[in-house]
Amino acid sequence: MGGVDGPVVVGLDNGGTSNNATVLTVDGRFLVDGLVEIPSEVLAGPEAAIEALARAFDGVLALTGVPRGQVRAVGLDTPGPASATGVISSRGSTNFSQPAWRGFDVRGALERRLGLPVVYHNDGNAAALYAHHAYFGGEAMRRSSVSAIVGTGLGGGVVESGRVVAGAAGMAGELGHVHIPLTGLLAPDQPVPTCACGFAGDAESVASLTGIARNLLPYWLTRYPGHPLAAEPPARAAKLVRGYGERGDALAREVFTQQAMALGRLFTVAANFTDPHAYFVGGGVVEAEPEFRDWFLATVREHTVLRAEQAAVATFALVPERDTAGARGAAIAALEALRAEPAPRPLVGG
Repeated sequence: MGGVDGPVVVGLDNGGTSNNATVLTVDGRFLVDGLVEIPSEVLAGPEAAIEALARAFDGVLALTGVPRGQVRAVGLDTPGPASATGVISSRGSTNFSQPAWRGFDVRGALERRLGLPVVYHNDGNAAALYAHHAYFGGEAMRRSSVSAIVGTGLGGGVVESGRVVAGAAGMAGELGHVHIPLTGLLAPDQPVPTCACGFAGDAESVASLTGIARNLLPYWLTRYPGHPLAAEPPARAAKLVRGYGERGDALAREVFTQQAMALGRLFTVAANFTDPHAYFVGGGVVEAEPEFRDWFLATVREHTVLRAEQAAVATFALVPERDTAGARGAAIAALEALRAEPAPRPLVGG
């Protein structure tokens, strides 16, 4: 860490409990190596949360020794669902549960508070953007990727030519709610998994912490009577299952095999829509012991069906520095906005 003479952008990653912040120079150097966290205050409502983001902004500048006047833009990510311009869904979300958050313009509010341009992405898109640029480096603007981020839900992002595909309403890359084929994934008598969004059989209903608690563990505990996880509350059991998986526990490996299969089928769908250069997997499921992590990624790859031409050029990899990926991706988005060229002129007259 240390001061810098030139312009910078700041990345702010907003979560349910903490904000993480980073600083990126215009020549592409991050001035923060790890987490710089403070409480996010989202449960106290929008006003308190915006002030917490402002404190995170001030704190990371103080830590890096960068004067405020050198900041040209701020990148912000929050959990979704939200619009492309940072308006929280009118139906609310898991992290923004109070009525005051519904339809709240979090990007605009932070922009007014800081007096600086603020660029917004949801947290899945921000992590996907960082994974893409960290992996491809100087080739990032000539490459494409799809990322699946396994957490409480299943986030993700699609990156084309180094930029996030946001979509008309900002809802592109919501990979968790893509329906996947279940034949051969579920055991013969296993119920069709359901998602909190109301869908049945989407990727998130299997590949997420919520999917484990709601759908996978209740079934697999009936197949392994007497398993220690049966004595735990469902939410706690879902969080403990990864540790069992790392130790080779048979029930846990059944659960994570189904999750990996679900991601493979999701990536198979993505292959036929976007044909990306790389498929990235991130989230808690891969923040594990190397043997388990490698096994899980290999199982995802095994169940991703690619044509020979695609397999010859495709890469499967983990999202790096997952804890800092959101803030770093948000900062990259802000830097991209600074560098953006004017929109091209139309080729055909209207």
